[in-house]
Parts: sequence; C-alpha cells; structure tokens
Amino acid sequence: MAPSFDSSNSLYDFVVRDGNGVKGLVDSGISEVPERYIQPLQERMMNKHDSRLCDVPPIDLSKLNGPEHEKVVDEIVRASETLGFFQVVNHGVPMELLESLKHAAHAFFSLAPENKAVYGTGVSPSPRVKYGTSFVPEKEKALEWKDYISMVYNTDEEALQYWPNQCKEVALDYLKFSSKMVRDIVEILIRKQGAELDDSKIEGLLGMKMVNMNYYPACPNPELTVGVGRHSDIGTITVLLQDGIGGLYVRVGEENGAAKEEWLEIPPIPGALVINIGDTLQILSNGKYKSAEHRVRASSSESRVSVPVFTVPLATEKIGPLPEVVKKDGFARYREVVLQDYMNNFFGNVHAGKKSLDFARINIA
Repeated sequence: MAPSFDSSNSLYDFVVRDGNGVKGLVDSGISEVPERYIQPLQERMMNKHDSRLCDVPPIDLSKLNGPEHEKVVDEIVRASETLGFFQVVNHGVPMELLESLKHAAHAFFSLAPENKAVYGTGVSPSPRVKYGTSFVPEKEKALEWKDYISMVYNTDEEALQYWPNQCKEVALDYLKFSSKMVRDIVEILIRKQGAELDDSKIEGLLGMKMVNMNYYPACPNPELTVGVGRHSDIGTITVLLQDGIGGLYVRVGEENGAAKEEWLEIPPIPGALVINIGDTLQILSNGKYKSAEHRVRASSSESRVSVPVFTVPLATEKIGPLPEVVKKDGFARYREVVLQDYMNNFFGNVHAGKKSLDFARINIA
C-alpha cells in the first residue's frame, strides 16, 4: 500500500530531504500525482497533439571536412539563429558509448535510495557531485517530475575518485568525445559574427564542463505536471543524448514566424545528439543566436533518461556582446556580466522561460 503523505512537508521530506526522489515516490506505489507536483494550468503540457514534431533533418558533421563544408556551416548558423536547437549525426561520439550511457543512467537511478542520497547537498564526498530532484525544490510551488545526478569536471583523477561508480567512466568518455564537437561549433558561430578569439578566450567560454544524468520516472498523470519546466540553458552550448522515448519540446516564438506560441517536439533519432544554444551565445552574438527555451514532458508509459553535457564559461569570465557585433549593430542589447553573478541569479530562481536573460538585458527604447 502506498504511504500516505498527510502534508506537503512530509512529502517534501521524503522526496527531497531523505533523498528518495521522484523515483522513490513512484516505487512507493502512488496511483496519482501528488498535489505538490501539479503545475499551474498555463504550465501543464496537456496533450501531445497540441504540438508538432520538428521535421528538420539532422546535420552531418562529418561533412565539415569535405567539399560541403560551407553548406554545413550555413545549416549550423541558420539553426542557431532561429530555433536554437538542432540535431547532429557523425559527431565523433561512438554509438556504443551512447548506449552505455543510457544503461549507466538506469543503473545509477536503480540504486537503493540511501546509496543515491550519499551524493546529496551537504553530504556528497565532493562539492562537484550532486544528486537531487526538481530544480530548486526549496523555492518551487510546484515540483518538477525529475531526479538527477550532476557531475562537474575538474580533473580525470577527481572524476574517477568521486563520480558514482555506476557511471563515472562512460560519463568522462562522453564529456571528452563531445568536447571537440562543441569547440568546432562554437568557433564556427563566433567566426560567422566576424570575430576571431584567441585560444585563451575560447577556453574561457568553454572552461566549465558538467555531465548530468536525468531520470524521469513513469508518471500516472503526465498531463498535470512537467519533467522540466520552461527554461533556457545559461551556458555556451549543451549537448544532449536522448533515449528513444521522447518528451523534449522547444518553443517557437512569434519572432520565428509562429502565429502564436508553439512547441515543437524534438524527436529522438537513433545515434543523433541534440545541440542547443545557451544564453552565453545569445549574449555574445548580441541576440543573433537564440538560446532555446525548452521543457520536458513526463511519460505515462515508461521511465526516461537523458544525458546532457553542459559547456559553460569559467565563473570568473566576463560575458558581453562581441565588440565586432556591437560595432556592426550600432548598439549593445546586453551588458557585460560576470558569469558567476549570472549563475547565482539563474540557480537562485525557479524556471521561468528565458527570464534569466533579463539579468543581462539592456532595455532599448
């Protein structure tokens, strides 16, 4: 028989403080979504038929090294200027590694709650490894239907010592294989804005790397809640591995030709990785590139995993529009910000679309 949570606090303690997560809630035998997870009407993902499938074919990155180089560059730039999301194939990350990542994520989240809780805030053996649930549960009125393990990279030795045994080696390989692709894409996008950055500046923009493993347990009432609420990523670029279940949606705004707010589902394509543009590139390009507002739908049929690599500027890095772009545009849309201040603002607030960009935005009359 499912446990009875007689108050919102007892549910919060069970899920968040005791480290059971949403998976523990589902494993306890609940038959309906608890009230604490029910989203306001405007945030619910009511019906799959309310959105359409993104039918843009994936970009073949192997063609960057051949006669179709410029065509592929144009595809990357166009996608970054419009949706802020695109899929890539022949990206250099081995297929067997992608399969191993999915298995490793399921292996970690299948651990007993007490074995995952050792990585919780305040008790984790490393400040760079964090197991948690939702986004900022202490501030959210409605929680998100997601558990995660987050692993910030510092050195190989530290990763192999502190990252969970179930996933540390494959997560580290994934980060390394994807790093070259990320750098190539960022250099293409910067160059297309008429700027040339030296190695140290590029390294500053790509200096912090983090692998997350996300787990979305099967949900009895997916129409009432969300896996992840609407948000954009704060970093430079995110590389995402989806499993085959689907549930990732990207917002198409009126500025991209939609008559009204519309959500496109990014379908899982075997062997493909999803690339999405973060706030950092939107700021650097003075708004030319669009950080993608996205969210995740919960699934009623089966549990889902996804594995993003976040590439974020170093905390000390100053982020502002590239001078070459400001000169061309005649004005700056964003002020220069220190990344740590931007991160503090982002992680100190609940998900709210692209509101995080307001922290850097200059209001132009």
